[in-house]
Amino acid sequence: MSRRHLAFACGRAALAGTLDAADGTTGLLIVSGGNETRAGAFGGQAQLAARIAAAGYPVFRFDRRGVGDSEGDNLGFRHSAPDIAAALAAFREAAPQLSRIAGFGNCDAASALMLLGGNGFDALILANPWTIEDDSGTPQPEAVRARYAGKLRDPREIRRLLTGGVSLGKLARGIRQALRPAPPPSGLGVAIAAGLARFTGPTAILLAGRDRTAQVFAATWDSGDPRLALCPGASHAFAEAEARNWLFERVTEQLESLHRAGQPA
Repeated sequence: MSRRHLAFACGRAALAGTLDAADGTTGLLIVSGGNETRAGAFGGQAQLAARIAAAGYPVFRFDRRGVGDSEGDNLGFRHSAPDIAAALAAFREAAPQLSRIAGFGNCDAASALMLLGGNGFDALILANPWTIEDDSGTPQPEAVRARYAGKLRDPREIRRLLTGGVSLGKLARGIRQALRPAPPPSGLGVAIAAGLARFTGPTAILLAGRDRTAQVFAATWDSGDPRLALCPGASHAFAEAEARNWLFERVTEQLESLHRAGQPA
């Protein structure tokens, strides 16, 4: 496995990309979420890319326009379709043996892939899709319910409650928030669902159990969707060692399945 940094064009802007090379004909393109660089939260994307390439699958990461080492204006994830298309083309040029590519994104990168309808990809791996349009900081009911459910499973929190270590006023406010009905799907939630419905390839939706973004998404998504998989103890970036391993296993499962599907019968 080797790592190579390169530049490619998106319109008039030069974008920065990183290829973790491998011999496989099935590859992974990682789309960064938020305004993160292609290293991802705490270097997690770089570590994930190295592990996946070591397993035999080439991996390409990039900074979209106006982020990190890339030129241009940052127009946000809703307008990143040209960046993703340019990265796909650069990935195919840098690894010409590729026959199939899966797209992976966390948070609004997952939403960007869904809005795109998976165009250009053979499979999608979507982690904690972003559906929050009013990010005022007011806790969502589903996030409050998840937090209190976790506390009720923790013997230390039960002892705090029984010994007076919990503010009853804060507890009452939290219960009122938890009892509020879940809001209907946001306009963004409806749009990403419609985009994903256009995609006919295999899809995995990975949710971190301790993540507010995942909890809000899950509140308005069909809980019976067989594409859903939950990592109960994971935070948003799957930063915990156990969660990192879980994410690696889920991603490589999808890549191996995609690779097998492309082999002659």
